[in-house]
Amino acid sequence: SDLLNSRLGDNLSNQFLATFSKLDDVRGTNSSEFPFIDIQDGTNTNTQYMALGYELFTWNNAVHNTHISIKDDLVYYAGNHKVTMGVNYEYQMADNAYMRNGTGYYRYASVDDFINGAAPEVVCLTYGYDGEKNPAARVQFHKAGIYAQDEWNATDAFKLTYGLRLDGLFFDNGDLMTNNKILALDYIGKDGQVRNIDTGKWPSANVTVSPRIGFNWHLTEDKSLTLRGGTGFFSGRLPLVFFTNMPTNSGMVQYQAQINAKNADKMGFSMDVFKGGLVTDANGKPTTQALLDKLHSLGYPETISPEEGAVPSSISAVDPKFKMPQVWKTSLALDYKFPTSFPFSITAEGIFNKTINGVTISDWSMMPVNGFTRFNGADARPIYPATFRTGTKAFVLENTNKGYGYSANVTVNMRPIEGLSLMAAYTHTVSKELTGMPGSAAESAFTYVPTTEGPNNIKLHNSQYVTPDRVVASATYSDKSNNHFSLIYEAWRGGYNYSYMTVNDMNGDGYNYDALYIPTDEQVKNNEFRFASADDRDRFMAYVHNNEYLSKNQGNYAEAYSVYSPWVHRFDLSYKHDFQVKVGKSVNKLQLSLDVKNLLNLFNSSWGVSKYMNLDLVEGRILKYEGADAEGYPVFSTPKAVNANTQTFVPNKSIGQCWYASVGIKYMFN
Repeated sequence: SDLLNSRLGDNLSNQFLATFSKLDDVRGTNSSEFPFIDIQDGTNTNTQYMALGYELFTWNNAVHNTHISIKDDLVYYAGNHKVTMGVNYEYQMADNAYMRNGTGYYRYASVDDFINGAAPEVVCLTYGYDGEKNPAARVQFHKAGIYAQDEWNATDAFKLTYGLRLDGLFFDNGDLMTNNKILALDYIGKDGQVRNIDTGKWPSANVTVSPRIGFNWHLTEDKSLTLRGGTGFFSGRLPLVFFTNMPTNSGMVQYQAQINAKNADKMGFSMDVFKGGLVTDANGKPTTQALLDKLHSLGYPETISPEEGAVPSSISAVDPKFKMPQVWKTSLALDYKFPTSFPFSITAEGIFNKTINGVTISDWSMMPVNGFTRFNGADARPIYPATFRTGTKAFVLENTNKGYGYSANVTVNMRPIEGLSLMAAYTHTVSKELTGMPGSAAESAFTYVPTTEGPNNIKLHNSQYVTPDRVVASATYSDKSNNHFSLIYEAWRGGYNYSYMTVNDMNGDGYNYDALYIPTDEQVKNNEFRFASADDRDRFMAYVHNNEYLSKNQGNYAEAYSVYSPWVHRFDLSYKHDFQVKVGKSVNKLQLSLDVKNLLNLFNSSWGVSKYMNLDLVEGRILKYEGADAEGYPVFSTPKAVNANTQTFVPNKSIGQCWYASVGIKYMFN
């Protein structure tokens, strides 16, 4: 980076800043090359029994980022105004390599099928064209901005700050190629109009307008009471991996073969060609090359050209009108200084956010659920027919204006005696969103949000990344003998946020993230919510009655990521001592320190330990859909682990939860 400050006159100055950065993030493993194998439980309910092999997401997984930023600010002072005007330019380039199923993938219906060499249900392989072992997708964009702001001290008691920022985002299409086979696919929009996907074009250039205004107002002459706040639009950016998903999955960088009985039939063969166990080479090893040679022999492409193209098993795309994230943020705070002989103040602040341009993903190939048949009874969610997809999966990055959040904070500070500082604060946070984009791969981000009507129809829910309640307090003391003491208390609720779901795919959308319906006692009594046996009913309802979240939400679907881990309480202790070291004419400082983290855990192994959901509950999957009865009512069974005595949360017994101490030494030059 390079910084240049210039004074151009008594009331005019300029600051120029240029930076360059390059980051290579490469994911690796010590595992040997081997396919990944999923084995189901043999019940034909898409329920996993076991898995083994090379982890799915690491093979050839790397991101290489290059970033250039240039900024120039001009500041002009005119009476009680401070005017800042500036321009900035950013260039960012990312090369993303990601080959899910890069070593091969097999899914078998049961352990017996796997042992006996039966045909697998699914076979997958992602590979580069023309023998390329490390294919990568690239995205480049240029961002230009111009902004102006005025800080106006209207009176000694009132300050007003207002400004406007304009940002233009321009993608570089030079690294993309249109796949004509994808472009020719027709998808029907919600308005009934045909829409197409061009993987050779990034979103159109667009300008983001961000006005802002803020104030600071001393309500009393002694400035003991101050009201401050502001409102404005604030823009951010999305990790570029969500953009590189488009060329990665366009079929022009690499090919993703996802083979099941239906896809095999389209290619003119059956899954029986994979009978006899994993595909092996001449030495009997299940190598990637052996599987690749097998796929080539079955007609899967070895090379590609923009003119010919090829339709991959799934498509990732970006809406041509997509804009980077933007929120409308409003804050209001009140600061009060108590009339005491020592510094003593309290601050109360509230912040409200409203989504302007949020981010979501939809699958254009999925039909609307409006006309789907629904279950009878209390849980009347739609049932996806076998033909719910109109074509190839197409995961499209889009904008949404749905979402909001707010937080409230109270902070107290005081220094009652010389050298002693005390602070305490509480923050409550709520954030509602459609999706937190839980995964960098397009289908992962699309999938991992529990729903009742499928991932194209996500309802607003609590963010999975929010800690709703947090308390922090500290006491620090420094004496005249160069001793420094610090005690910090921190407590929080949440951090591990869970959802209650069914064990398997109930609505038939192909994704095992179905939100649970929590029946009332009356609905169970009236047979509006049905169980496979009385034992299943009794154990499930007993667990519901003993569970705080479930018992409070009977008669509703469980909201995604709304089950929070319990409160955690921790203390951290620190002691430092400074020694004066005279070197020539200079006096330097040598500091020795002792820090103890999670102090309470030193005295009791159960103190200061966070809790996560009981593994027996399989991340909240506490009810299994067994099918519909003759009357169209869904029937459920209760996993054996679920009963009146089941603990929802158990201690997280990991090294990170234990107390630890560190001794430090620091030398500071004067």
